[in-house]
Amino acid sequence: MDKTLLIISSDHTGHGHKSITEALCEKVKSFNGVKIHVVDGFSLGKPLLSKIGGAYGPLTRNSETLWKMIWKLSAEKPSIVNHFFEGLIKDHFLKILDEIKPDMILSVHPNFNGSILSILEKQKVKIPFITLIADLVNISPLWLDKRAETIICPTFEAQFKCIEFGIPLKKIRVIGFPVRSRFFRKSHPQPELYRKENPLKCLIMSGGEGVGNMENIAKSLLNHFNCTVKIVAGRNEKLKAKLARALMPQYGDRVEIYGFTKNIQDLMLQSDIAFTRGSPNVMFEAIAANTPLIITGALPGQEEDNPAFAEIFNLGVVCKNPKEIRRTVTNLLENNGEKLNKIINSQRKFIHATAAEDILTLILRHGDGSYASFKPEEPTEKDNLQFLIYS
Repeated sequence: MDKTLLIISSDHTGHGHKSITEALCEKVKSFNGVKIHVVDGFSLGKPLLSKIGGAYGPLTRNSETLWKMIWKLSAEKPSIVNHFFEGLIKDHFLKILDEIKPDMILSVHPNFNGSILSILEKQKVKIPFITLIADLVNISPLWLDKRAETIICPTFEAQFKCIEFGIPLKKIRVIGFPVRSRFFRKSHPQPELYRKENPLKCLIMSGGEGVGNMENIAKSLLNHFNCTVKIVAGRNEKLKAKLARALMPQYGDRVEIYGFTKNIQDLMLQSDIAFTRGSPNVMFEAIAANTPLIITGALPGQEEDNPAFAEIFNLGVVCKNPKEIRRTVTNLLENNGEKLNKIINSQRKFIHATAAEDILTLILRHGDGSYASFKPEEPTEKDNLQFLIYS
């Protein structure tokens, strides 16, 4: 029987929600008779809501303090945010609902969970609604609504937050973080364990919005190591131009600078180390590519504990001070790259390569009544210990 899945995503609040959606969409060909229709939630309330979505990039680039305040306020008063979004999207959402007639709805953005569930409830429309949390540790209450059929978590840390906010365990599934297939090394050889005689290939990036101390990190690497550096400035064209002026005349072909690029997987797969902000999708894409991480910072609010998460599982190390880059890299390369190689091996064991397909399988079971056969995964003692580290 044919099924239609409606995904509520976002094109403009970072690139994470979009990449998650793409990871799911590329797997739909494995399921006969299944169609996916993707809607940018912020386009449902245009023009005001589109402007709000578009403000995310400039806001997170230019005022992290203001962003942290907004994130905390929305977490303290989720009902106000839900009511506001409900009023803005109701008419357009109901129109799309009538046109598409979805069998299931999946939300991958926190601002469209409570709002859409309230619309469905008030209109007496019964469609299975599933939430896929796109954050790892710091989970906003906006993600969590007891009316959802299922809440899919990427980590046990997210699961604990769900339980803390009163979500019944039977509604929670821990599956993993969906990553687009091109980041996995199916057609690429496994990275060789690092040897000190090889030039170090470094990749510096900071999510789709291009923030962080990229220039200082690059100079520290180029001045102290036998290395090449590739920098991805994302959508931040001013940063790209500034980096070119500051680095190209002095370091020449040892450095390459990119704007927003769609082949980021190739850059990751070619690199020995990736320097990045603690963005969930960037972190997991690097892990899928088996590229050790040096996390240089995190967006306040939803990313605050992601650097600690990476260190706990030995997926990378944290270095928030550009002045400490030399010491951090030297430490990783000591003893013929012993610590770097341990990270490579930890990443291989950690990643759940079939997360996207498993998530789709679970979602589609809501449409045929077989979801009841699924049992939620119980946290282990090890998982409880990891959670206590964050508490």
